Amino acid sequence: MHPLHDYLAKQLAEKLKARRVVVWYDPRREFGPFVDEVRGAPNTRGAAASVSLAGVAGKLAEYDGSFLELRTVAEPLTDGDEPEPLLLYVPGVRPDPKSSLLLELEKAGGTYDRALKWVARQVLRKRYTDGVIDEMLAPERVSYEDLARAASDTASAEPPSLLKGIFRDVSGNDALLAAWLVRDARDPDIEAKEATRELIKLVRSRLGLELPAGAPLAKLRSVTLRYVLGSEFRADLRCPAPASLDGIPSPATEKEQEAIRDLARRLRTMFADDYAPLADRVEAELGLRNARIQAEALGAIDTFRFEERALLTHCGELIANQRFAEALALVTEREHSFWLDRDIARKAQWEACRRMAELGVLATTVRAAVAKAGADPNAWVDAYTASDGWYRLDQAQRRLEAWVTNLDEEPSERPLGVVRRAYEDVCHLMAEGFTKALSRAHWAVSAGLHQTKIYSEVVASRPRPVAYFLVDAMRFEMGVELAERLPRVAEVGVRPAIGALPSITPVGMAALQPGASSSFSVVAQGGKLGARIDDAFLPDLAARKKLAAARVPKLVDLGLDELLSLQPSKLAKKIDGAQVLIVRSQEIDQAGETGFTFQARQVMDTVIDNLARAIRKLSTAGVEHSVVTADHGHLFFAVDRDESMRTDAPGGGQVELHRRCWIGRGGATPAGSVRVAASALGYASDLELVFPTGCGVFKAGGDLAFHHGGTSLQELVIPVLTVRLKGRESARPTSGPVTVSGLPDAITNRIFTVTLQLGQNLALFSSPLLVRPLLIASGRQVGAAELAIEADFDRATGCVKLSPGKATIVAFKLGETVASLRVVVQDPATDAELYRSPTDIPVRLGV
Repeated sequence: MHPLHDYLAKQLAEKLKARRVVVWYDPRREFGPFVDEVRGAPNTRGAAASVSLAGVAGKLAEYDGSFLELRTVAEPLTDGDEPEPLLLYVPGVRPDPKSSLLLELEKAGGTYDRALKWVARQVLRKRYTDGVIDEMLAPERVSYEDLARAASDTASAEPPSLLKGIFRDVSGNDALLAAWLVRDARDPDIEAKEATRELIKLVRSRLGLELPAGAPLAKLRSVTLRYVLGSEFRADLRCPAPASLDGIPSPATEKEQEAIRDLARRLRTMFADDYAPLADRVEAELGLRNARIQAEALGAIDTFRFEERALLTHCGELIANQRFAEALALVTEREHSFWLDRDIARKAQWEACRRMAELGVLATTVRAAVAKAGADPNAWVDAYTASDGWYRLDQAQRRLEAWVTNLDEEPSERPLGVVRRAYEDVCHLMAEGFTKALSRAHWAVSAGLHQTKIYSEVVASRPRPVAYFLVDAMRFEMGVELAERLPRVAEVGVRPAIGALPSITPVGMAALQPGASSSFSVVAQGGKLGARIDDAFLPDLAARKKLAAARVPKLVDLGLDELLSLQPSKLAKKIDGAQVLIVRSQEIDQAGETGFTFQARQVMDTVIDNLARAIRKLSTAGVEHSVVTADHGHLFFAVDRDESMRTDAPGGGQVELHRRCWIGRGGATPAGSVRVAASALGYASDLELVFPTGCGVFKAGGDLAFHHGGTSLQELVIPVLTVRLKGRESARPTSGPVTVSGLPDAITNRIFTVTLQLGQNLALFSSPLLVRPLLIASGRQVGAAELAIEADFDRATGCVKLSPGKATIVAFKLGETVASLRVVVQDPATDAELYRSPTDIPVRLGV
């Protein structure tokens, strides 16, 4: 037979295999010759013929003017549970879905009603381009026999496609057009083989564009490209198109417009590197960068580069005008724009907008809730620490500030200033409201866990050995994030505790010591402020270490940095026999107190990851149980406090002055402050304490962006994490499941990218794999993945889902300044290393 017969036979055979009975309507009697070919003999009226269609044996019954007669033939063949394949051919009749006498057979089986020209086009595309096919199908009375000859390899009214021979490495008309549009390498062949006429026909057939005859190929390409990109852009606009597009004809049909969209999409996906300069050239030719188009009118497709930049500006304006939800929706809609997936710096700017909008949305929500919070301090704490609580506002603020510090170009000043002010305003209202509620409740939060009871009620009850992490200045939201970054196999609990006042390190760290639950006071002795537990006065770290060593047998005390730096064998030796292991972390407070706000914002994220890393490392060394808590939280704003928020100290008999608290005797209570006797806090002391009621600070020197000591929720509510993580060997598998390419010779920017891909043995990876990419230096984590292009990315945990056979670009954010680092990829469930860069990569920021 011939290709047209074979294609149609295959179509019908697939229908018969799926439905058993197929009613084939041929209203124009176009397929009579095919039926004759299948039957192979004259039709016998009133009987079914045995036939074979593409290897499927069955029966053929034909309509000859009587549906009753056709049903009489069909019914004996369809009585069984599994009827023999039956094709009912009905020429000269259109299907009637309401009153057809064959309706039962159609419903039980299926129908076939393709037109001859549609079937022929699918077959002819193997040899011809659409423009040539259009001419072949143009005659009204083109017949089955005509099209059978055209489809045959041995006889044809037209020569086979010249273009298909030139573009033999691409498949399909759209792929051929795309390949021609992006590169002129095959123009000499097109001219030599006189295929320009066929090319013009193809453009007319697929896109509806009439190209000028006799024009050089370079001009034809330029005209076609302007037509495709200009038409896609114009159709996507939500306003009248600029006058510069008037010279580009409009597609006449929706089918042509759809073909234009498909071709433009193909250009961006198949020829991404070529598309960008071509689109830039068309954008310049059409003068679109200077066209007065409102950003709101730009559609969902970023055909041109200027659209992304205009929309980012618009997003900033939405944020500046406090239309945060609209801005967030815009960022979500645009996050996979072609231009962003190719320019990590631009994607980083959009990520900054996302974080600003998220902070703005939360600030609006929390502000409304604070206004209704009431006078019960327990209710305030519950609202702050609930799973969807107010703490998420602080989390969003930290994530924004940490991100902004790493951008080469800071976001627009106005929207950033608006969300920063919105956050500060809500913090001020929260602090004022909570302080008033505390005062009315006589400075007691009756419900929940108090800081002085953490050791006796939490640490002492854990199985030995147990690690007791004392993290200076870790606020509640950071504890929640730490829990999210631990392996999924870990048993983790997070609860709030109320810190001791004043919320400064000598007091808070002393409250975490053994014995604090039964005896704890804040006192002044020898001109120093400190805590007293029984007869022990604890003004500093040395005194606290001495107390802990005296009260806890088999105690080991070490810093977080030391723990992370120790080799596994040395760590095992150091903690051998320990019952309680105290791990101290001062990184957050040290970074905040240095006065270098910029550096502090960078460090805070890496501390969370390093705490998680330390817990995992200890579990491998045999310490399954950990408790993580803090001495106090903190308030941390983007810039120093304004002079209007600095308050004169009370004076009098001052013992100590901190930015958020004054401790002493006498003096005056400044406006916007509250005084409380130490005895009212349950301390056996004649001291008095004065706190700002809002977010203000005393004139105490230093950078006042980071501070603590006061009565805000952020300072007083601390996290208590209980963790059980069974030790697992973190050996690197030999199969190399993850490969990394694009490693830089040196890191010169805090945000940089690499490409991750599952290993070459794809048989092992038929489903996606979740990984956690990290930056490691001297055993510490100094950065993590912050963005992933065209891949599922969990911002909370920094995990990326890699798909088989697909490369994923990951953007790292370097959080600390180090001399060199390595890129590491972990399995987040087990901490097994799936990849480690073979050598250290030097860090040369600013180069």
